[in-house]
Amino acid sequence: MLRSDEAFIPAIHALHLAEVTARYGVSCAQLLAGSGLSEADLSEPDERISLDTVERLVLRARTLTGEPAVGLLLGVQMRISAHGYLGFAAMVASTIGEALDIAVRFAPTRTNALALRLSEDGDEVALVIEELAAFGSARDTVIFALVEGIRQIGQALTGQPLQGRAELAFAEPPYFAKLARVAGPPRIRFGAPENRIVFPRATLDVPLVLADPAAFRLATDQCERALSAIRDASRVTAKVRSLLGRRGGLLRSLDDVAKQLHVSSRTLKRHLAAEGTTFKSVHDDARRDEALRLVQADLGLEAVADRLGYSDLANFTRAFRRWTGITPGAYRRRDAGSKD
Repeated sequence: MLRSDEAFIPAIHALHLAEVTARYGVSCAQLLAGSGLSEADLSEPDERISLDTVERLVLRARTLTGEPAVGLLLGVQMRISAHGYLGFAAMVASTIGEALDIAVRFAPTRTNALALRLSEDGDEVALVIEELAAFGSARDTVIFALVEGIRQIGQALTGQPLQGRAELAFAEPPYFAKLARVAGPPRIRFGAPENRIVFPRATLDVPLVLADPAAFRLATDQCERALSAIRDASRVTAKVRSLLGRRGGLLRSLDDVAKQLHVSSRTLKRHLAAEGTTFKSVHDDARRDEALRLVQADLGLEAVADRLGYSDLANFTRAFRRWTGITPGAYRRRDAGSKD
């Protein structure tokens, strides 16, 4: 198993935990006190927090609110947008089965602390949740949040209640009776050999209400890129992408990046060529990824163009059309329509 200081989850889940504690009069600043994190940190799309931090935040949330069942409350309000491009790809998939395949395949882009796999047995299918790290005292909170979150998201994507049960690999916590009264979760069996959500095989064919093949292809492509970046993290290309992906990174020149990597510009170009790419190509890919993210944000297109380093909106529009085949305005309208 990974050590708790090596394992991570997306920081946005801590922001959602802060939304839960806010209902009890506990501010985000109070929850984060002593963690070294700020609310702005949690809002960064690529920010991650270690399981050490998760455990401290869960303990603090329970202490400050007096509510031990924060995991359930976190799951109830879980939004698919919290899962980045993985969530978007699952949202616009054609069926539950296709959405689950996406979740299983690209889970490593969100966390190294958990893995997902599908197991089939006769007329039933199980989504198995494998723990790759020790969650400590936050274990029940994390697993409850994930299981309940999956149930909530499944119902939102299909527009109907889903049949099934949960089997959890830990003892029933003392607060569970209250938890069941509050939300009426699916049938749960404790003390199981592994964490699983079990449902009828026919559920795999249930269609999703927001299915969009074109958007699915775009989102899946982004997931593939993210997965490749993780697998190739030690490559020079990945290091350059990491620097360009930081705040203000797209404004860095070849010389700037070379200096950050402690090599000459000539050496950096040679290393990138050996990996089959160029700085211009890597920069263009990073720009594309950031453009797709910013176009979905609440920013004017002129502001997006400026943030990406374009001299005017027309140049940005031409680049965006080259990347996606459509204008940024059309992409934004299609994205908004898929969420209605």
